Amino acid sequence: MALTRDFRETIRERAQREPAFRQSLLREGLQLINSGDFATGRAVLRNYINATIGFTELARETKIPSPSLQRMFGPTGNPSAQNLFGVIAALQRREGVSIELRVHTA
Repeated sequence: MALTRDFRETIRERAQREPAFRQSLLREGLQLINSGDFATGRAVLRNYINATIGFTELARETKIPSPSLQRMFGPTGNPSAQNLFGVIAALQRREGVSIELRVHTA
């Protein structure tokens, strides 16, 4: 389902005002991908990218062309591990946060 312009603008405005909201979007997208919900995780990260850095600036930082990044985070995107982790690293640097994975043993 495509997002309306009003919804995208609402996300962008709130992300600009509230660092905690921005960080929550990033964290949620990564948690969804980590738990195996790739489609939703990519969609959340796409919203995060659109609301913050934008695909043009992300392309400069990652050296991945903007159209490729947009496809990676689109509905049928299938990013390579190298590209996905490169994007995640760039987003973390930009946001000033560090996301870590933990292994829980039973």
